Amino acid sequence: MAEIHDDMAEDMVAEKAAHEAELRKLKRPTIPAGASTPWGRAQLSRQFADGIVLHSTASHGGFHLAENANAIVHALCRNDTEFYEEDCEWAKVAHAFPHFLLTTYERRLADRTLCDYFPDAYERVTGAILNGGQSYMRDRQEFESVHRNDWVVIAALNSDNQPGLVECIATLGGIRDEDGERRFLVPRSDYVIGRHGFVIDPVKHQSYDGPSSFATWAARQ
Repeated sequence: MAEIHDDMAEDMVAEKAAHEAELRKLKRPTIPAGASTPWGRAQLSRQFADGIVLHSTASHGGFHLAENANAIVHALCRNDTEFYEEDCEWAKVAHAFPHFLLTTYERRLADRTLCDYFPDAYERVTGAILNGGQSYMRDRQEFESVHRNDWVVIAALNSDNQPGLVECIATLGGIRDEDGERRFLVPRSDYVIGRHGFVIDPVKHQSYDGPSSFATWAARQ
């Protein structure tokens, strides 16, 4: 196992070095800031290519594409607003302009992001078929479908009143609806959150309507 971890560390170092080397060859000059964006006034703007600008604001940021550049983005990925936020939608721009905008590392990250958050578009654009575990959003949809009638935790705190237990607030399917909330106590050893949430086992995890640690926690804020 140690050898595997060492190999992974070496690969990460090599990838970072290659990324930095490729970045130095790419031209991403800053241009006058102040542009209006959906996230506020741009404080820093970099031009990646003609008609493609990355804006950063005090709170968020993303790409803005001129009309001719936006037309190149595949119709299934194209935003009519011409803006693509930096958390997920930037990958749509990366996919449309893969070679002269990004490093190898950034292209790999963009591909991963498209798989995770836009699986339907990814499959139709690339012709690939995503299987279980290859897309966060696809797996999330499957989780919600399977557990739509189960109690899924939406908030949890270590119990002040029941040592060794976690007080959980859960709703059916994990949908946030205060009218349908229930509280449960779960042993700390059981409370291991999966990628998409923790599902209450009504046989093992007792329903609870006693003094709430959430009230105590709120009073401390």
